[in-house]
Amino acid sequence: MHGSSPAAWTGVIMCLVGITIGGVALIPDPNWLWFTIGCVLTLASGIVGWGMAAAGFGVDRASEHGH
Repeated sequence: MHGSSPAAWTGVIMCLVGITIGGVALIPDPNWLWFTIGCVLTLASGIVGWGMAAAGFGVDRASEHGH
């Protein structure tokens, strides 16, 4: 299945946590430290997902296409 891998799940969960932290940090009085932590976590989620896929935890594209 497309995207159903530990790398994809980890990347999506990290991104959601980062966005949640960043969003909550802006309510009601902005806390810029926590907002920055949320942004960094959100950006790092893509790197972690890519790294995990490169390490073999992603979807095997060759088997999906019958090669």
